[in-house]
Amino acid sequence: MAKSAASAASATRTGQVMAAILDQIARRTLAPGDKLPSIRRAAASLNVSPSTVVEAYDRLVAEGVVHARPGSGFYVASGMASPAVNELQPRADRAIDPLWVSRQSLDAAAQTLKPGCGWLPPDWMPGAILRRALRGLSRADDALLANYGGTRGLLPLRQFLARRCASEGLDLSPDQMLLTSSGTQAIDLICRFLLRPGDTVLVDDPCYFNFQALLRAHQARIVSVPYTPAGPDTARFAEMLTEHRPRLYITNCGLHNPTGATMSAQTIHKVLTLASAHGLVIVEDDIFAEFEPEPSPRLAAFDGLVNVIRIGSFSKTLSASVRCGYIATRPDWIEALVDLQVATQFGGASPLASQLVFDSLMDSGYRRHMAALRGRLSRARRDAQTRLADLGFRAWVTPRGGFYLWCQLPEGRDAARLAQFALAEGVILAPGNVFSPAQQAADFMRFNVAQMDDPRVYAVLKAGLGADLGADGACRLPAATQDSLLLA
Repeated sequence: MAKSAASAASATRTGQVMAAILDQIARRTLAPGDKLPSIRRAAASLNVSPSTVVEAYDRLVAEGVVHARPGSGFYVASGMASPAVNELQPRADRAIDPLWVSRQSLDAAAQTLKPGCGWLPPDWMPGAILRRALRGLSRADDALLANYGGTRGLLPLRQFLARRCASEGLDLSPDQMLLTSSGTQAIDLICRFLLRPGDTVLVDDPCYFNFQALLRAHQARIVSVPYTPAGPDTARFAEMLTEHRPRLYITNCGLHNPTGATMSAQTIHKVLTLASAHGLVIVEDDIFAEFEPEPSPRLAAFDGLVNVIRIGSFSKTLSASVRCGYIATRPDWIEALVDLQVATQFGGASPLASQLVFDSLMDSGYRRHMAALRGRLSRARRDAQTRLADLGFRAWVTPRGGFYLWCQLPEGRDAARLAQFALAEGVILAPGNVFSPAQQAADFMRFNVAQMDDPRVYAVLKAGLGADLGADGACRLPAATQDSLLLA
């Protein structure tokens, strides 16, 4: 059943009527094609006014839950199933590929625990700041509410981003900034601009799994370079450039995903020297910049946007629901990227989303929120690392910031099997090989420390490590262990 319909079943009288109808459909008291009670009958049985029933039925029609037959009444829509059947749920039998974690996390039920997902819990996000910005938008003029945006995106936001770049020594004009609908769309535009099917792209091993998924959608050939605590292995990096002649290299320079490592200045210098010699374009995803306690060196700042394109978004710090990203690159490339965005999306990033992001960033409480968030994450990271170590997990590196821990499982344990076991227990994990193009991380797991305050996470991990897991992650636990897991 549509989630918006279910969420509308609130404490209001209209919501109570909707909830009653939704509950009858869920229990199959009302089946597809059945007629709903008449307005007067429903009003009498639920002790509400007829106008309240009319409003509730109209909302259910708008949701597609029921449909109206003029002169006859209201009927359950023919395609409706009960929420237990129709609600999207993670597929336990899905192959563990680069889209596995995304699909499981995005489709998870509300009660599912998600230490494998890539975002913060809602109560860690700046809800009060967003609400103030939304109230301001409610008073905006009609043009902002109704019109397409300019092709480059909201100028004040681009000016803000240019000033932020200047603070790290990267001097660029706001005209070198292009706002996009998300960070993923930013990479998509760059791939459309620079790649042709069959072109080679270099990524880290491990790397953010969606890099792989997006590159496969563009029919690129993916090669990978081993990642170290200081950045890519520069000797192997040089070999890969000579052997495969990649067109692009996509990476996180600061707070690498999934490892949490930070590229050293020495590695940055070697990578940029090699890139210049081989005509390699580097895409630097800087989405985690604000989670660092102090800024670390960046490829784009060292390079001056000659061979480096910077991208970013605000989904990790403000809201994943407000989609807005950006591209910073050389002026001649911006023009081509603008044309591509107009051709594929008509116009630039959403004016409403861009204004909401800008107003939130300008809020006096935003800097205080981020400072408090960095402290909260530091405490959560220490706690999670300690509790994971007690179970035998070993952190590959202790990150300077952010919310990821890249951990090696106890000897002989397979992360994919553990993830399948955990999924059956309502816990979504991120096994190492979804991040590894070369499939060299079978005994690693990425943990989101902000999603690990529920003790059930550790109970499931402990049970999974103690279980005899089959190739499909099926559990062969002793009965006593199963009972203790249920009580956790």
